[in-house]
Amino acid sequence: MSLHWDSVGRGEPVLLVAGLALPGASWWRTVPVLSRRFRVLTYDHAGVGRSAGVRPSYSTARMALDAISVLDGAGVERAHVYGCSLGGLVAQQIATRHPDRVRSLVLGATHPGSRRAQPPDRDVLSFLRRRPELPSREAAWACVPYNYGSRCRRHHLDRIAQDIAHRLELPYAKAAYRAQLFAGATHDSLLALRRLALPTLVVHGREDRVIPVQNADLLANAIPGAELHLLDETGHIYMTEEPSIDRAIADFMEAA
Repeated sequence: MSLHWDSVGRGEPVLLVAGLALPGASWWRTVPVLSRRFRVLTYDHAGVGRSAGVRPSYSTARMALDAISVLDGAGVERAHVYGCSLGGLVAQQIATRHPDRVRSLVLGATHPGSRRAQPPDRDVLSFLRRRPELPSREAAWACVPYNYGSRCRRHHLDRIAQDIAHRLELPYAKAAYRAQLFAGATHDSLLALRRLALPTLVVHGREDRVIPVQNADLLANAIPGAELHLLDETGHIYMTEEPSIDRAIADFMEAA
């Protein structure tokens, strides 16, 4: 299987794992910051973007193998692994199943699965299920109340518009979206996380409606020695709302 991937910068490698049906290009705010200090690898999930001809994976464990294939293709033995949202689920599988490939772990706006994970409210779940049926532009703007905190919606609509413009540049991967939604719903790594022995940072917005902030506490408590960084007045797409977090994450990786 061939996945599209990109490499920017020099230094210790960082693998960025994108969220639900998003291509590697969705990291466009983060890559310029991290690549000042690291070699940053991004990739398109199976069935997404320039990997669109590939059959989508149906579990986060299978998606983790896709990520390992990217490291292999880039000639990287060990990398700092940073996953956000659904990408955070995949990052957990990389770290628990392939710990020898991971230098440090950053889990952003994500959850560990299991019955203890806090689901979103019914409005969010209903929207996530019907989103593939909406036209792309309508769906992108309809996501705004769920993806961004109230402060960002009031004061930084320009940043939200930039995000949406970037997302609309590539066709929306409906089949991959449905497959990854299933993969996320069946994910469970809570017990495996308790055995991790990696420097780990958990980042989450306190106003996250897509993945409620209670999941950040669950993750941080499960992973030995994990650091927890909560962002006030911030929703799911925290790197848009609090751009300084990318520098904080780079500092964590450098220290690790």
